Order: sequence, then C-alpha cells, then structure tokens
Amino acid sequence: MIEYAHIHHVSLAVRDLEIAKKFYSGLLGMQEIERPAFRSTGTWYAIGSQQLHLLQHPEGHTLREAGIDTTDGHFAIWVTSYSETIAWLEQQGIEYEARPDSVAGFAQIFVLDPDRNIIEFDSPYNS
Repeated sequence: MIEYAHIHHVSLAVRDLEIAKKFYSGLLGMQEIERPAFRSTGTWYAIGSQQLHLLQHPEGHTLREAGIDTTDGHFAIWVTSYSETIAWLEQQGIEYEARPDSVAGFAQIFVLDPDRNIIEFDSPYNS
C-alpha cells in the first residue's frame, strides 16, 4: 500500500511565462524559488511546504478557455483570512467569485490566472 504524506506540488501550463510571473509574483505576491535547469521553460513558487510549478507550453497551449467553473480542474490554497484575501484581490484589481458561506465547511474565493487556470483560496468562515 502507498503511504501518502502530502501534495508536493501542482504544475500548471502557461502560454507566456513572463505574463504568468507578473500575476503570481507581482499581483499575488508568491515567493519564487530556485528551479533546476530543465530543458523546459518554467518557474517554481513556494506555498507553505508545497510548491506551484508553472511550465510554459512550447506551442503556447493551455487547456482552459472558459471562465470560473468550480467543477473543472483547479488547485486550492488555504489562507488565514478571508477578508484580507478579498481586500488584497480588490487592491490588485483581480476579479473573483466569493462564497463566504460555502457548504464546503469553509469560505471559498475563486480567481483565474492569465491562462484561465482556476485558483481557489480557502479560509475559515468569518476570518
């Protein structure tokens, strides 16, 4: 049997790495970390003890073309404050879909990156 510890990283395809970095590094303020010298073009970010890997698709393709659809593939990041996350997204001009009273058992906020990858921010209710 496999003994699972935790998710190590999530990888997302992006069309243009520089545009993606402006969103993840600039607008979201994620911490970029060292990436090995792979033949592919990409960047890595630390998210707590996990990582987010962005990979520039060599032909500029990504999978999604639509808006926020929470039944579609996405990744979620636990944040400490719902209200502070909303305030930051608004300050950065990032559109979002908020579910402060989600039936999930915690508050949810959904955003799209420039390549239409869905990011979910989760937090305790009323935080």
